[in-house]
Amino acid sequence: MKILILAGGSGTRLWPLSRANYPKQFLKLRGGKSLLRETAERFLPVSDFSEMVVMTNGEYRFFVDGEFAECRHVILEPASRNTAPAIALGVKYALERMGCTRDDVVLVTPSDHLIEPRDLFIEAVRTAEKAAKAGFIATFGIEPTRPETGYGYIKCEPRDEGGTPWVKAVRFAEKPDEETAKRYLAEGGYYWNSGMFAFTLGTMLDEMSALTPAIVARLDSSYDEILSGYPEMPDISIDYAVMEKSSRVVTVPLRAEWNDIGSWDSLYDVLEKDDTGNVREGDVISLDSKNTLVMGGERLVVTLGLEDCLVIDTDDAVLVSHRGETQKVKEVVRLLREGKRREAVEHTTGYRPWGQYTVLSEGERHKIKRITVLPGRKLSLQMHHHRSEHWVVVCGTAKVTVGDEERFVHENESVYVPKSTLHRLENPGKVPLEIIEVQNGEYVEEDDILRFDDLYGR
Repeated sequence: MKILILAGGSGTRLWPLSRANYPKQFLKLRGGKSLLRETAERFLPVSDFSEMVVMTNGEYRFFVDGEFAECRHVILEPASRNTAPAIALGVKYALERMGCTRDDVVLVTPSDHLIEPRDLFIEAVRTAEKAAKAGFIATFGIEPTRPETGYGYIKCEPRDEGGTPWVKAVRFAEKPDEETAKRYLAEGGYYWNSGMFAFTLGTMLDEMSALTPAIVARLDSSYDEILSGYPEMPDISIDYAVMEKSSRVVTVPLRAEWNDIGSWDSLYDVLEKDDTGNVREGDVISLDSKNTLVMGGERLVVTLGLEDCLVIDTDDAVLVSHRGETQKVKEVVRLLREGKRREAVEHTTGYRPWGQYTVLSEGERHKIKRITVLPGRKLSLQMHHHRSEHWVVVCGTAKVTVGDEERFVHENESVYVPKSTLHRLENPGKVPLEIIEVQNGEYVEEDDILRFDDLYGR
């Protein structure tokens, strides 16, 4: 079975932890593994890393490389075009680049869900594979436990106990208001739409041909031609393009615990709590607080007498809210974007293919960074018109190019880079290189950079 993992989303509902430049699928919310990594490992009983495809965008490629180094197949979307074009592109990739046939089964999954236990999930996956081989498009339905307004729903026919382990899908419903969600629960026969699908390549091609000719017509071209024309693809979801119209859709009930981590409330539900219902991550002291989620950053966070609240602390932003209100976080992000606030897009720590940097201080004409370069990695050969830079090595050994000079710089040594001078920083050693960079000039933003040579194609 081939697994197509969709990892291009720029999730906003876990702000301020998740941001456009560091989205939810790469967060490590439960220890040392990212949600993307957890997703890939979840499928190992039915697939292999070599049969998995990650679809993301160019800005996230090095995150994928870092979190899922075993992945041989990565599709970089030139533009965000929703799930129907993404799946069509994935189908073409499987046929042309992976040597698949129309009979091969593909399972499409988001990259940012939590599903436990694995054995129940794999049982449902095997059932979906059987349904796909029988000519259906199989969805995974979660039996609702509350009138949730944040999920789409699937209405299904009554289950025949003596029949197949899947049920026929009657219709798909968008995210409802609370009264409608309550009615769905009272009527029965409704499932939450998990956003996962399984199908043979032939079945999906046939249904797209009948229902979305504007998309499938492009599949007659080569994969490279489709990729270059991808920005002109219709911006349409797979639900609207195929699932809501097809007569070949069935639902496999998923009995495992499922959570799409669509809000801080959802995350609170799945994290381990103490005797008072509190979840504490980081350096946190809670006094007389109950049923509260507190995620600290690098500083101490103290709560006094809080109940049913959440506090999310990062270097440059703090979110404080009552639980139950966190679906409104996306409205906060919208306001930040309208105000062109940096906090909507990036953290004080930025991640790059060569390592990362953290802004320690900045003002009108200066910026101070802590830069970490991974062993064997190097920054681009570059130049800045509006700033000079002074580098001090804190740990490791730096190989530095400044103009025509190339030399090694060791701990507690420094080097100066004048304005408009070609320069490059690299780590030739076996341990991470850490430097402090002091920038001075009339303009110290990240877009004052001209690259002349770059290993990472930027």
